[in-house]
Amino acid sequence: MTQTTSRTPADYKRTGLAGALVGLAMTLGACQHAADNSFAMVDSPADYRQRHPIAVTEADRSIVVFVGRSRGGLTAEQRAEVMEMAQDWMREGTGAVTIDVPADTPNARPAQESLREIQATFAAAGVPPRGILVRKYHPEDPRQMPAIRVNYPKMKAVAGPCGLWPEDLGPSIHNGSYIENKQYYNFGCANQRNLASMVENPTDLVQPRAETPPYAPRRSIAFDKYRKGTTTATTYPEADRAKLSDTGK
Repeated sequence: MTQTTSRTPADYKRTGLAGALVGLAMTLGACQHAADNSFAMVDSPADYRQRHPIAVTEADRSIVVFVGRSRGGLTAEQRAEVMEMAQDWMREGTGAVTIDVPADTPNARPAQESLREIQATFAAAGVPPRGILVRKYHPEDPRQMPAIRVNYPKMKAVAGPCGLWPEDLGPSIHNGSYIENKQYYNFGCANQRNLASMVENPTDLVQPRAETPPYAPRRSIAFDKYRKGTTTATTYPEADRAKLSDTGK
């Protein structure tokens, strides 16, 4: 036997009220979504160079010198890395060179031998002794081989972070960039980030470099030819070597 239950007018009223509340919540949510997207479009500049500007800041350049338990000093490759770093510090360093040496470790004594060679390499490159700061540290992870860490601060260009998507890229009435045919927010971020990482001198992004002095001897020769009325162009005899041979014509 099937049992049926009758619904009272109060039940229908409660059901209708619940449906109305659900519809109101969905409407408010859609309005909130549209408001958030429009806010992102209004606040973000149209030019990608303004949305993702390249900033010049200070960052550390560092190398790690691994030292074994029974051998101190530097290998040929490590010596070349330390010398290159010392030469770069002379050109771009903005602070002291910090050398972190492991202490109370199985390779503590070989590390001291490597430290002396690192200091000698920096001195040979012209780094003054007052520009080097030596600190001792205790490794936190016993599984990690203790190593010597050498670092110094330098100017660096940075951009980003990338991968921010405040709006959907697809066609939607809530997507202001799609409707108005504007650049989406993340557009150009990777290009700015790559440019910042590839630039050799970050100050070139802010101001031009000063001109170098002219080469006076070459300028005097050119002026002398100009006064005599002869051509000032340089003759390169090597250019004739690329011509084809006339043999057989």
